[in-house]
Amino acid sequence: MWALRIKGVEYDYIEEDLRNKSNLLLECNPVHKKVPVLIYQGKPIAESDVILEFIDNVWKDLRYCILPEDPYERAMARFWSKFGLDKLSPPIWKWFTTQGKEQEDAYEAAMEQLLVLEKVLDEKKFFGGERIGFVDLSLGSLSYVIPIYEDITGVRLITSDKFPWLSAWMEGFLGLPLVKEHLLPLDKLRPRYQAIREAFLSK
Repeated sequence: MWALRIKGVEYDYIEEDLRNKSNLLLECNPVHKKVPVLIYQGKPIAESDVILEFIDNVWKDLRYCILPEDPYERAMARFWSKFGLDKLSPPIWKWFTTQGKEQEDAYEAAMEQLLVLEKVLDEKKFFGGERIGFVDLSLGSLSYVIPIYEDITGVRLITSDKFPWLSAWMEGFLGLPLVKEHLLPLDKLRPRYQAIREAFLSK
């Protein structure tokens, strides 16, 4: 939705109940069976980063490039997006859904990867520079869910003392009107994540 808003593209949004997945979702994404899915001219495109690139390519004449035009910078944007998916998100999720020694180890692993991202930002306002780009959109949801995880666990993962640039990025990203106006309500998300954590801990 953020990418479509950047491009100024009108769309219809369908809310999906992931506890009772619709036939439409299962038909459009039979491999992963999850959101998001973009349906364009009757054809489904699945997976967040794939959708971002698709949007950028289809509406590339709208004066805002989500991916950099320079081949090297484009490759680096893809690299850091994949870093978020493969190296950062797993330990953060494990920290949130475990306890004891396992949680402590996951916390340390998450902190290590967050430090890598802190160095990548290196005083920049956004990963894309002065305006948001592919990496910001790819990692943007973390800026919203990490504070929810912190609130539920009672443990701070990202502080301005340890991660000044990441903290500033999170605040700046969530403060953008196009982002702020398209966030799921906290009163819906927090109970959902609370229930997920309790389900994992009860196993």
